[in-house]
This record gives sequence, C-alpha cells and structure tokens, in this order.
Amino acid sequence: MTFQARTERLRLRSWQADDCRRFYDIMNTPAVMQWLGGVQAYEKWCEGFERLQGYERDFGFTFWIVERLDDDEMLGFCGLKRLNYEGAPNPGEMEIGWRFRESAWGKGYAREAAEKALELAFERYGAARVSAVTVGGNTASQTLMLRLGMIEDPALAYHDAVYSERYGPARQWLITKYEWRARG
Repeated sequence: MTFQARTERLRLRSWQADDCRRFYDIMNTPAVMQWLGGVQAYEKWCEGFERLQGYERDFGFTFWIVERLDDDEMLGFCGLKRLNYEGAPNPGEMEIGWRFRESAWGKGYAREAAEKALELAFERYGAARVSAVTVGGNTASQTLMLRLGMIEDPALAYHDAVYSERYGPARQWLITKYEWRARG
C-alpha cells in the first residue's frame, strides 16, 4: 500500500526502505530527540521504523514521511496511529504525532502537516476523536496542540514506562470530529 496526501507546501507519504537511514541521520539530534529519550542507536531507530511500517500495513495509516513539495526535502514525519502505550487509559484511540528536523522548526510545516493528518483522521479514517501525547516540558508540541484546537484532558495522564521517570507523566490533548469541523 502506498499513501500520499498533499497540502499547499507539503507531501505526506508512505515510508520507503531507503527512508530508514536517511530519516535517522537527519532526525537523530539532541534537539529533535530532547523529549524522546535522547539520541538513539541506529538499531533502536530501526525497530521504530519497523513499527511505523507495521501501523500502515495493519491499519492503513502511520506517521508518514513529510517532504517539502518544491524540493522534495525530507522534513520529518506526521500522521496517525493507534494509541498503544503501556499504561495509557485509552488504548486503540486514534493518535496524531509529529517529529520535524530543526531546520523545519518555526516555519508552520508541523501545523500544516498536522492539520492534514487531522482532516484524514476524521474524514477518511472515521475517527470520533484524536489524541496527542507529550510530556510536560515539551511546550513546542503543546503549543501546536493548542493551535490545532486540542484541549488537554488531565484524566488521561498516565505513567509511561519509557519516559515518565525522566520527564514526568505522559499528558494527552484531544479534539473531536465535531470540534474539528466547527473550526471551519
């Protein structure tokens, strides 16, 4: 299955085999990985790459590669998956996520890609609501969640076995299909 969607400036697409190493080389920096446990070994990233491909195979969606249309530059990923974190009180719910290279920060790419992913979640994949997960210190992601119209639900905070010891509880922001459509 090959997926592709476009926005004004971006392409969201399925992962290709040769994306694995390229994505790792671009994204595995201290700044990008600050809230994700820090820089990872390539073998650890390869496990994540396999999971991303599995999400698309099993559900029809994943955190897709994001490329800039005018030069095909890989900027990061953004998309959808089923919430599958140990301890999360709402497993299986649709989750939106993103990760962008430092040179793409502050240019509106994450918001543009996330808006397209939310549109797909509600209009193509039939989600009733979508969750975004982060930790308390990740204010950049929280700011984007608010710009997308998402609202934090403290009742959905949980202890994540991988990150909570280091960053505190995992926190969730939500938006429903009705709230998304009301934004116009």
